[in-house]
Amino acid sequence: MPVLPLIQQDLHVTSSAVTWTITAWLITAAVATPLFGRIGDMIGKRRMFVISVGAIAVGSIIAAFAPNLEVLILARVLQGFAGAIFPLTFGIIRDEFPTARVPGMIGMVSAVIAVGSGLGTVLSGPLAGVLGWRGLFLVPLLLTVVGGVMSLLVIPESPQRAGGRINPVAALLLSAWLVALLLPLSMANQWGWGSPAVWGLLVLAAALLVAWIYVETRSVTPLVDMRMMRLPGVAIPNATALLLGAAMFGVWAFLPRFLQTPTGTGYGLGETIAASGLVMLPMLVALGVAGFLTGPLSRRVDLRVQLTGAAILIALSTASFGLFHSAAWMPAIAGAAFGFGLGISNSAMASLVVQSVSRTQTGVAAGMNSNLRTIGSAIGTSLMAAIVTSSLGLAGLPTEAAYDTAFLTMAGLAGIAALVAGFVPVVLRRRGYVEPIVITSPIATAPAIVGAEL
Repeated sequence: MPVLPLIQQDLHVTSSAVTWTITAWLITAAVATPLFGRIGDMIGKRRMFVISVGAIAVGSIIAAFAPNLEVLILARVLQGFAGAIFPLTFGIIRDEFPTARVPGMIGMVSAVIAVGSGLGTVLSGPLAGVLGWRGLFLVPLLLTVVGGVMSLLVIPESPQRAGGRINPVAALLLSAWLVALLLPLSMANQWGWGSPAVWGLLVLAAALLVAWIYVETRSVTPLVDMRMMRLPGVAIPNATALLLGAAMFGVWAFLPRFLQTPTGTGYGLGETIAASGLVMLPMLVALGVAGFLTGPLSRRVDLRVQLTGAAILIALSTASFGLFHSAAWMPAIAGAAFGFGLGISNSAMASLVVQSVSRTQTGVAAGMNSNLRTIGSAIGTSLMAAIVTSSLGLAGLPTEAAYDTAFLTMAGLAGIAALVAGFVPVVLRRRGYVEPIVITSPIATAPAIVGAEL
């Protein structure tokens, strides 16, 4: 995102056209994440992991030498298969490690993923100054080639496989409603929230979602088991992922711009790209530290309690961005709290989902959780952009009030996430709900789910 103006200038395209390099990745990742997760459950998670890594490598080569925007968008579509890496990784951990070590390992991997995402945002500007925007694509190329080879040599293949087959109608409907939803959310600020295209696609997405759920609930071999999606250990982290995804990406997308606002506006800090990266550095450090603490912490503190506390911390720190920003050290401290909460929440959500389903469902279950975070990111980014650009000053830059309102709105979403994570399980327990016990039979191809509402 920070180098989009460089790409726009070099390829001689409009600002609205160049944003398709982001939108193409987002939509592809949203579609690939649950599909590849389900296929990985069926034919082997390592195999699909290596295919996903290979797609990134091929896409990186094409992007680095893309002669025009159309070829670059094609490359970004291939790179979008990267989204499937997250659920496949969590599934591999569930397969290969003892139950007691799963939260700690998921925490470590979640920390690496989160830090990598943050580093990409912070370092892309300085790296582009040295390597050019094309050179940015050669960095992940090297990493993915090494990672792919090591995966083939080191990671064992999945010991258990899911039965059944891919339902093509369900796969088509899932892909269709995700595209119909994410496309208007990503482009609404350019097309206009009142445009017929935005609302027409949103209505179409709702209709396709209903059709998808109808097909899945009546399928003998569903792509996504709706009974699994209703489990509290899956549904609550999914709802939390949607809300926290909106808050997280809203901050990531706009905090650097906020820090780089000229001092002439009366509220801006006027930081350079490099300096704004340094302000966000405590966030990345806290992200990494939090992920590695989740495992030891889970032996003393329940994962749901961790998730609730992390959401509260994210809400408070996000509100702080809007309320306290007269000096660079203020958003730096708030960023550290934000990163710590983010690291704990990402690990806790993934661990809750993975441990609530059978080993033959971890790929698709973790995929849907990641997917809802992706949908949340589109919602949060669009909502943040709409609020920030709703009030412009004399220089055409957003006003301080607009930024304050946007950050407080993101804080509100995180606060709702805390209520969902902490309040809903209490209500269920008071109503006598017994958490289903997932048992994987060594004979059956599908899990037996035992539970009852008393």
